[in-house]
Amino acid sequence: MEKDTSGSSKHSGKRRWLRWLLEWSIICAIIFGFRAWQHRGMLEGEAPDFELTALSGEVIHLDNYRGKPVLLHFWASWCPICELGQGTITGLSKDWKVITVAFQSGGREEVQRYMERKGITDWVTIVDEDGSLTGKYGIHAVPTDYILDAEGTIQFRESGVTTGWGLRLRLWLAGWLV
Repeated sequence: MEKDTSGSSKHSGKRRWLRWLLEWSIICAIIFGFRAWQHRGMLEGEAPDFELTALSGEVIHLDNYRGKPVLLHFWASWCPICELGQGTITGLSKDWKVITVAFQSGGREEVQRYMERKGITDWVTIVDEDGSLTGKYGIHAVPTDYILDAEGTIQFRESGVTTGWGLRLRLWLAGWLV
């Protein structure tokens, strides 16, 4: 005599899908909760203007960058994740307006030596020695990226690891949204 196991197999498959759905829901909740925690206190709305001198000696006034999307990239010389993304930022700076801000990385000379050692020659870099700029933007961790639209409004903000394609897409969208 054969037993009919099709009913219990169907029930087992349904249970497996429910368990899988529950596990993925928990993982997504953890990820989104962590992302919300990372973005706590980060600035929204219009980006605060500043007038600071870059390593090149050029005076950077954020209002002078209006008209096209801008990536404002906060990084630190001691940050291994920032170091991994250096090639991405260099590539982006060839096609988009990018301002980088060295955070807790020492004085101008130390940052300049670090950049020379790493072969970074074409970044527009501001050294935020006293942390006043990072404080204005609510930076808690690096790398942190703000993408501003042509009018200086923050459209996207990202803290932690991100991809070059993701940043390019957000820059393109910031240009398109205005």
